[in-house]
Amino acid sequence: DDTDQQHDSDARNTTYPTELYTLDEFLAEEDLLDSFAEEIAVELKGTLEALQARSLSRSGPRIYVNRPREEAHQQLVRDYFCDNPLYRTKKIRRRFRMRRPLFLRIVNALDEWSPYFTTRTDARNREGLSPLQKCTTAIRQLAYGTPADSLDEYLKIGQTTAVDCLKNFVQGVIDTYDAEYLRSPNTEDIECLLCIGEGRGFPGMLGSLDCMHWRWEKCPTA
Repeated sequence: DDTDQQHDSDARNTTYPTELYTLDEFLAEEDLLDSFAEEIAVELKGTLEALQARSLSRSGPRIYVNRPREEAHQQLVRDYFCDNPLYRTKKIRRRFRMRRPLFLRIVNALDEWSPYFTTRTDARNREGLSPLQKCTTAIRQLAYGTPADSLDEYLKIGQTTAVDCLKNFVQGVIDTYDAEYLRSPNTEDIECLLCIGEGRGFPGMLGSLDCMHWRWEKCPTA
């Protein structure tokens, strides 16, 4: 029947190793492949060791910078976050792109979101950067496009750490506030936005950047 014919055809088309190699030839080829594999492993190991040695000789030993982090934190508090700060509400709103209570609310939320935004102890048993320093670092990069390296002068934070602060800040805000603020508007939101638009003389409009008026502080009549 058709099944038997198919089996016969498969058997005729099947090639068995014994038809191509003798046992001695097969073992000899296996030894050759093993030898190639060992040579490749030795070459790779030598290449990696050379690259590592070159990298170490180029970079040299890591230099520890003893930054006065604690003093920078205290200065930040005196400037913006104490009861009688040096810079008042207007300056804070401009430099942080939000009011102080909102910024502190985000700092506290990120403190609960991840241990990264807590004050930890480093290998020298010194207190690390405070949550205020880390969040301010991220905000300065977002608000002004400040280069990460330049933040060291005021906040006493290294370039790599400043970039890490920004990445963790963004991820933390997304994880914490996505469901409430970063979602599509629901029915209640739409009704509220329509009421706002109608109150401004634009019934049926959810929102338009073209129709928003941004007050220019340096030229109030503009």
